[in-house]
This record gives sequence, C-alpha cells and structure tokens, in this order.
Amino acid sequence: MTRNFQTVPVVDIAGLGAADPADRQAVADALGRAARETGFLYVTGHGFGPALIADLLAAAQHYFAQPMDAKMASYIGRSTNHSGYVPEGEEVFPGGKIDRKEAYDIGLDWPAGDDRAPMMGPNLWPEDPRFKAAAAAYYAAIASLARRLFGGFALALGLPQDAFEPYLTCPPSQLRVIHYPFDPDAEPDQQGIGAHTDYEFFTLLHGAAPGLEVMNGQGQWIDCPPIPGAFVVNIGDMLEAWTNGEFVATSHRVRKVGEERYSFPFFATCDYWTVVEPHPAFVTPERPARYPRLVSGDHLLAQTIATFGYLKHRREGVSQAPVFGQEAKTI
Repeated sequence: MTRNFQTVPVVDIAGLGAADPADRQAVADALGRAARETGFLYVTGHGFGPALIADLLAAAQHYFAQPMDAKMASYIGRSTNHSGYVPEGEEVFPGGKIDRKEAYDIGLDWPAGDDRAPMMGPNLWPEDPRFKAAAAAYYAAIASLARRLFGGFALALGLPQDAFEPYLTCPPSQLRVIHYPFDPDAEPDQQGIGAHTDYEFFTLLHGAAPGLEVMNGQGQWIDCPPIPGAFVVNIGDMLEAWTNGEFVATSHRVRKVGEERYSFPFFATCDYWTVVEPHPAFVTPERPARYPRLVSGDHLLAQTIATFGYLKHRREGVSQAPVFGQEAKTI
C-alpha cells in the first residue's frame, strides 16, 4: 500500500447507530479504508453539541489570557496524575525543538486514593469554575463519541462491534486544551508541534484554525485544515500495534504559527493495564507479528516521561530500569 494520498477523507458516522447492521457495516468499511490508507480522516454526523465546543473555547481564551503566575498556580508538575497547566518548553519530543504552545491537560477524574494505575487520580483544576465546568462537560461528551468510534473500528476489522468494551472500564484518556499564541516574529522553521505519532489508540481533534499537516507515503506534508462541524481522527501507536499494522499511525505536525490558534485533541485509549499485541486475526505465516507485547498504559507513560521536563526531573538520580510495569509507579 503506497499511502500516497493528497487529501484526507471524510466519513459520515451517523450510521453507526443505525438499527440495520448493513448500515453500520457500511460506515465501518469507510472508517477501515481511511485507517488503512491514510491513518487520518474527518468524521461528520457525530451529533456532538457545538455549544460544548464554544463553551470550552471561551473558557480557554479566558484562562490562557491570565498572567503567567496565575496559570502556573496549576502547573502540571504539582499534580500526581499528569494534569494541569503545561507552559511553553515543558514538553519537547525527543530530538525535537521546543514547541510554540501552552496547554492544559485533563484526564479521567478519578477518586483520590485509588492508585490502581499510574497517571490516574483527581484532576488538578485551576481556581476557575467556568474552565472546570466547560472542560469536564467536553471531556464526558468526547469520551462518549470515542466509545462509538471504538465500535466502528471493531466492525471495520471484522470483529464484533463491542469487541473493545471489556477494555473501556476506566481508560486514562486525555484531553488537551492547547493554545498557540500569536507570534508575528516566529522563525521560518518555528513549529507549533513537531512531527510525531500519537501514543494511544486514536485521537479526536477539534482545531479552530489551520496548521495541522499529515505526512503521506512519499514523505510529503499534506494540509489537514479544519472542516466546519467535523472532527479530525487519527490512528495512534496502540491501534497500529493491535492490528499488526493493518491500521497505520501517521506522522503529523503543526506548522509555523503566525496567528493565534486553539485546538482540543482527545487521546482515546483503553484501560491502563490492557495488554496490546498483534491480534491473532491479523497474524498469519505470511504476515507474522511485527510488534512486541506491551501494556497500553506503560507505553503511554514511558513516552510521556521522555517528553515532559517535570517527569524527567523527578527521575533524576533514579536507577534507569525499564519504565514498564510496576516500576513505572515510582514517578
């Protein structure tokens, strides 16, 4: 498969809720084609309330307009479960440049004292009830949409629509509220976010301005501008591994930011301790397993440690044992 696409496909997913199995399968087949050939797609017909997006955008604009000391009161390094304010320069992909952005990271709001997995616990919220209310409402709605897409992807792979349900009891999916500030003096090679693939199963993104680019099989960067009323969906590392490369995680980036931009990616994943390895349905003598067995949350945690400065600092002086398994809880 050459994957030399020049545009990102659009899939109307309204039929995933249809009573007729043939209608559901038709949508799933379109999802599968996009996941195999591009790794990126737009989804429409999702029924997501536009007021939820408007409320979060207004709350984000108010929050990020505050002085730095007010934002740093909720600095992510103060959290126990990787939630809170992320200043510019805190997050750098290995080998990359500092991204020109700031963000607020929000996870599954989990009760304190329930330490069943790293990166789970109560969110660190700012002293801003409007922001908390808007972000929590958006998180609940986008998590519900992600669950529907898990069902669609299952059908696309020839599996029962509820195949992922046993792994979605308390997934540590993350919502990022990202602000790319206006910068008329940005360097020509300045990036909003450097080239990368996403760590989780898939991402649901609302972007309020252009900037997102996707790499095709020829190494060309293809523009992925916002489409009104649509979410961008892209396949992540875990779904690529689970399907033995049947679905592909495609590299993407945010190009030089001149105008102010907001985006809300939701990184949809399965329960932390979900074991991910090529599913037997996608392993044959002609196509042996291409990916090692790993734990979904451990992969996410290891990649997060490699990216965030505060986590690297916490690990200074700690033995460089593998970050997988129980040892990961030491962060």
